[in-house]
Amino acid sequence: MALPIEASWCLIKDQFSYKTWNSAQLVGKVRVLQHIAGRTSAKEKNATLIEAIKSAKLPHDRYQTTTIVNTDDAIPGSGMFVRSSLESNKKLYPWSQFIVDSNGVARGAWQLDEESSAVVVLDKDGRVQWAKDGALTQEEVQQVMDLLHKLINK
Repeated sequence: MALPIEASWCLIKDQFSYKTWNSAQLVGKVRVLQHIAGRTSAKEKNATLIEAIKSAKLPHDRYQTTTIVNTDDAIPGSGMFVRSSLESNKKLYPWSQFIVDSNGVARGAWQLDEESSAVVVLDKDGRVQWAKDGALTQEEVQQVMDLLHKLINK
């Protein structure tokens, strides 16, 4: 299902702009799609996986992390801080995609838990290969990393 979300971040010459993003754009690379509530507690749930991905130094021409942040599921009054954090991350990791879902479109369409973090592994054709809503165990982090290497080298 193609899922349109109103705002994605594009960084051009140190300036952020917003454009409509659609999940149909997820083809072409192996991906970890992470959907997180706009809360520190949600971000921390799968921080181990993100650290493993960073350490693996996966090839940017065949792999991309796409993070959808549900700012509709943020602590009231913290939206400005969430967006600032996303801007900082986009500058640090320009090869990654950061999507702002200010209306909770993805959570509703994919029936995800509130205040949570979901991880989906997609092959280069955009097909789901693995998914979990909630914190990953260390074993699951290893499963995801093994799967990513397999899909990238396919």
